[in-house]
Amino acid sequence: MIIGCGALGCAAADLLARAGVGRLTLVDRDTVEWTNLQRQTLFDERDAAAGAPKAEAAARRLRAVNSSIVIEPIADDLAPDNAEAIVVPEPRPGVLLDCTDNFETRYLLNDAAVKHGIPLVYGGAVATGGVLMTVRPGAGPCLRCVFPDPPAPGTMPTCDSAGVLAPATAIVGALQAAEAMKILAGREEVLDPALRSFDLWSNSRQRLDLAHARRADCPCCGAGRYEFLQGRQRPEATVLCGRGSVQISPGRARALDLDALAERLRPQGPGRRAGSSLRQRLTHEPPDAGPIELTVFSDGRAIVSGTTDPARARGVYHRYIGA
Repeated sequence: MIIGCGALGCAAADLLARAGVGRLTLVDRDTVEWTNLQRQTLFDERDAAAGAPKAEAAARRLRAVNSSIVIEPIADDLAPDNAEAIVVPEPRPGVLLDCTDNFETRYLLNDAAVKHGIPLVYGGAVATGGVLMTVRPGAGPCLRCVFPDPPAPGTMPTCDSAGVLAPATAIVGALQAAEAMKILAGREEVLDPALRSFDLWSNSRQRLDLAHARRADCPCCGAGRYEFLQGRQRPEATVLCGRGSVQISPGRARALDLDALAERLRPQGPGRRAGSSLRQRLTHEPPDAGPIELTVFSDGRAIVSGTTDPARARGVYHRYIGA
């Protein structure tokens, strides 16, 4: 199961599909944008023009690569209220790949992996560097043994502030796929018990040995407190990395009739359906505030593009979709 179909997820999923893994589940909350094409190798201009959900576009591409494996896309936002239902389905995934772009989801995945005993391969890339760590529940440290708490907001570089070099994401995704292959082949003894990092621009590499880094006082794998899983609901507004967009999530899943919504929004101009999403440019929004585009998913989530102001995004959501 790959959570996040951005640059890392595209690279890892492509390699695993071509290797012939029996089943791939792809989880992503976002849609394809033109700027993604610089590094997200499973998508093309047609996907960007349609605003296709990334999980569905990636699955479509991978089915054309290897039609003999099972590929399941899940166009949803992994959050405390649905994480276990997504991560621990039947059949149970043999390994989780963390290809996300935010620390809240990473710590949520770490909780789920440890609680249910599923190996987790964490990867990250920003600017010209990348990092990788494999979590083996019960046999080594988890993410919170090494990084007890997420960094404070604004203290770490992001793709908004630092950008990202495509070769760095390709390397991290390839390393994640390699670790997943070892786990799926039953060769966990050849996993690297280390936190690995590199920077392509400075030609530097580091390796921090984690063989003895498991902490008895770790709140997650030591004390069995899954604090990130216990969050009551997903945040209402989340600024999306590198997108100039805000995701709005209702406190609980809603079943939206996208055809009816498209009809209701028709005065704004023609909408575009792509799988489980509807994209609509809002021509009646005040032009002095900048153009706004709304992508609505069938579960009630929406991505408001053209602003990074959560208040404005919430207002747009409530005006066009409802409370």
